Amino acid sequence: MGLLSRTTTVVKAKISKLLDRAEDPREILDYSYEKQLELLRNVKRGIIEVTTAKRRLEMQEQQIEQNMAKADDQARRAVAAGRDDLARIILQRKMDAQAQLPGIQQQIEGLAAQEQKLAGSAERLQTKIEAFRSQKEVVKAQYSAAEAQVKIGEAFSGVSEEMADVGLALDRAQDKTQRLQARAGAIDQLVDEGVLSDITGSEDKVEAELAKIGTQQNVEIELQSLKQQLGRGQEPKQLGAGQ
Repeated sequence: MGLLSRTTTVVKAKISKLLDRAEDPREILDYSYEKQLELLRNVKRGIIEVTTAKRRLEMQEQQIEQNMAKADDQARRAVAAGRDDLARIILQRKMDAQAQLPGIQQQIEGLAAQEQKLAGSAERLQTKIEAFRSQKEVVKAQYSAAEAQVKIGEAFSGVSEEMADVGLALDRAQDKTQRLQARAGAIDQLVDEGVLSDITGSEDKVEAELAKIGTQQNVEIELQSLKQQLGRGQEPKQLGAGQ
């Protein structure tokens, strides 16, 4: 259980670190701002719906009042015609319609209060959103400036992962360059010492042979000159090409 608990803690820590790297506060602020705007739109839609319902009830109230006025006129006409029975029916309808008015008026008042409450909430939310938007832009600007400053500092100090990779690449390049320079110097030294020679065969063999003969002639001439100086030899002679 102890090992499992430690493993879980390590996994959570790593996940938290990855999320922290992937999390951009600017995106979160913009998302929060959009959610608040969406809430404001919902409140405004609610106000429209409440206002529409209230308007319908007001129209229904006006229709009932018009019907009641019409019923009074009809009842008078029925009484004038000696139709008390018809007048009673008309007046009964009037009373039934009139009984609906208090409930409708109460609903209208409730909707009016709800409309006013939503309007106040929308206004306060609008003010809050505007303040949040201003603060959001300030925080985003500060975060961008701080992020740029950190990257500049990391670039100068080489502590960032990218700069560390660049540093390793530079070290490898320098090491490879030094090895190539050392190899080139060694080859030049071996060539100068005669250990290595040109294996491409590009030199003319005839010219090489003639150069060798010329060298031998010069050696013999120098040898005869030395003998004459010592009184031991004879006049130097030229060697033939075949000697």
